[in-house]
Order: sequence, then structure tokens, then C-alpha cells
Amino acid sequence: MSGSLNITAATVDPALLDLPWAVPLELWPESSIATLPKGISRHLVRFVNLSGYVVAIKETSTELAKREYDMLRNLQRLDIPCVDPVAFITNRSSSKGEALDSVLVTRHLRFSLPYRALYSQSLRPETATRLIDALAVLLVRLHMVGFFWGDVSLSNTLFLRDAGAFAAHLVDAETGQLYDGLSNGQRENDLEIARINIAGELLDLQAGGRLDEDVDAVEISNRIVAQYRTLWKELTASEEFDQSERWRINQRVERLNNLGFDIEELAIKTDETGAQVRIQPKVVDAGHHSRRLLRLTGLDAQENQARRLLNDLDSYRAAFDKQSLDEEVVAHEWAARVFEPVIRAIPRELKGKLEPAEIFHQLLDHRWYLSQNESRDVPLAEAVSSYVDTVLRHRRDEATIIDPPTGMFTAPISIIEADAAEDDWRSKV
Repeated sequence: MSGSLNITAATVDPALLDLPWAVPLELWPESSIATLPKGISRHLVRFVNLSGYVVAIKETSTELAKREYDMLRNLQRLDIPCVDPVAFITNRSSSKGEALDSVLVTRHLRFSLPYRALYSQSLRPETATRLIDALAVLLVRLHMVGFFWGDVSLSNTLFLRDAGAFAAHLVDAETGQLYDGLSNGQRENDLEIARINIAGELLDLQAGGRLDEDVDAVEISNRIVAQYRTLWKELTASEEFDQSERWRINQRVERLNNLGFDIEELAIKTDETGAQVRIQPKVVDAGHHSRRLLRLTGLDAQENQARRLLNDLDSYRAAFDKQSLDEEVVAHEWAARVFEPVIRAIPRELKGKLEPAEIFHQLLDHRWYLSQNESRDVPLAEAVSSYVDTVLRHRRDEATIIDPPTGMFTAPISIIEADAAEDDWRSKV
């Protein structure tokens, strides 16, 4: 390789030096490429195996590679769900001395899928609304830290299954900018960009026969505006009430917790007479249930998955009359006697199909369905065997179709929908 390759990274993986940087990305050998589902990008992006994990490599200009690398690191420090920046590499050149594009290297988000890979004829149109809801939550979180995205779309987002819903992660920060705070005009601009882009993306799916013709793409795209405004109001709006209704303070906090947010500070003021009370959340952080689960058990899960596991933990405490015992002690007991045995019971060759927390969530659904169908309490061990044999074992692996070779990867999948009664324990272990 002629010239000097420059690698900038917080922690350099020596294996980066072994990749064929002197070759244009589109010509890299198939032995280096990992065939994973990939969305549409304005730049060439390919997945590559590296040191036992997978990275996404995007060819772009030096300026854009450095800018996006720095932006992703800043978003990580702000606890925003986004892809992990590994490095940006400049001064690439071919064996003949020809200059090659710089690249941004990010770590592939395991178990994540681009929105196009979530659409197949086996999935119901309601999937679209779940993706929009997840994207609305992500956009609110970004705006609360002062990030103007500038290119909000399903294509620039990766989705993880999250107990019947989805969790959205930012994957492209190329057009983004961080400010001390966003004006209403900036937020509305991002919303309008989102609405237009999502409508176009869904119409494109319809044109390709990947979305039911009866689905109103424009109506679904409008949903992000409604969902965003509802959530933004709940997180930031002030609320006034009579002093005799002080219970509404706890009610507001509980609503925010149910949405997955924690209040770091709550401003409470009374009027001159003391008859009226006004409250307003000052600083709100996402991940309420995830943090509680991590604190109690050490398990790291998405927000809805954490909520589901915590509900099962609470039901375990009630079922075995352990409400008076220390919460952390019972949580570790639940993890050791319920959660961990379930995960250990999954055959090794099937563990890579879903995250452990998602497997546990689906198992609880499966157990409930079995109990309802058979009119009896199905033991957990029996439910595990049934779930593995009738559901997980037959779950399709992420099939990849490469056409064109550097274009979009598709992966048809199937999911188990959450039931309204998903929070019930139903029976003792």
C-alpha cells in the first residue's frame, strides 16, 4: 500500500490494519464481507467481519467522515441510542497511488434491522405504526439534547425488537448538528422532514409490493407528528391544578415513568394564595425501566423488554409472598431461579436468533397462550420446551438477498405480537 494510512479511533483494533484499504470498497473480496440486512444509503456501505464482530464501513469524504465520527461520539456521551463509532480512516490510496475515499467505521448493532427488512407479506401493516412510534421517541430524545437531525427518516434508523414494539437507534448523523437548545422552528423543520421522508419511503415500499395496498402511507407518516407532539407535551409542558389535588404530582411522575422517562428535577410552584400549584419537569432522562432492571439484576435490555421483565419480577414477588423482602435480594433470586435457567435452556445453535430479553418476553407470551388454550397453568419448564420446539427452532434466519451487490439487503422475518395481558404472571413457577 502506497502512502500513509491514518486511523483515528478512541480504541484502535489492530485487525483494522489487515483490511484491504488499498482496494475500493465495492471491490472488496466476498471473504471479508458479512451479508447482513442493510438499508438504503447515499454512500456505499458494506458490512465487514472484524475480530469476532461486524462493522459497517461507509465511503465518504474526509470532512464528512471526521464530522460524523465526532458527532456519534458526542451523542453517545449524551446517552442517545445510536451506532457505536469505531474509527474514521483517511489517506487511503491504491497500489498504484490513486487516492481513495475516506471511510467511517461503525460497529454493527447486533439483532438490529433496517425498516425495509421488517416488511414482508407475513407481517401485518401495524408494523409500520410501531416503527413510527419508535422513531418519534428517538426524535424527542434527540431534540431534548439539542440535536437537529436534518434528515429524519426510517432509512437513517435501525430498529431492535423490544417486547412487541421496536426501539429506534440513529445510524446516520451526517447532516446533524448539536446546539445548546432547539427553537420551535428547528423542531418543526425536523418533523416536516420526517413526515415527507417517511411518506416517500412507505410509498416506495407499496410500489415494490412490500406493503399492503390498503395502507395509507401519508396517514401513517402523519402519525410521527402526532406522536411526537403528544410525547413532547407530556415531557415538557407545565401543569396547573388546585392544591387539594396534590396527588396529580405523583400521577404526572408515574405517567412519565410509564413512558420510560425519569425526572431528574421537578419544579413545583404555588400562586400567591397557595390555592393553585404548578409543576413542570426540568430535566427528563429516558430509560427508566432499563436502568431499574440493570440496577436490580445487572441485565441490560431495551426499555419495553425491561418493563416486561420487571413486571415478571414483581409478579414473582407477589406469587411467593416476598414483597416485604429487600427488592435487590429478590431480584437476584428471580434472575437465578427464573430468567437465567430459561436462557440456559435455549440450545446453543438457537441463541443467536434473538436477544435473551426478547426470548424471555416471547416465552412469557407463549406460556400464556398455552395456558389459555389448555385451560391450565402450564409450568415454566414445559413452556420453554414448547417454545423452543414450536416457535424458536422454526424461526427463519436472516436471509440475505444481494441485488445489486452493494445495494440493499433484505431479510423477511416474523414476530410474535405482545398481548394486552402480557404483564400477568398467570401461575407460579
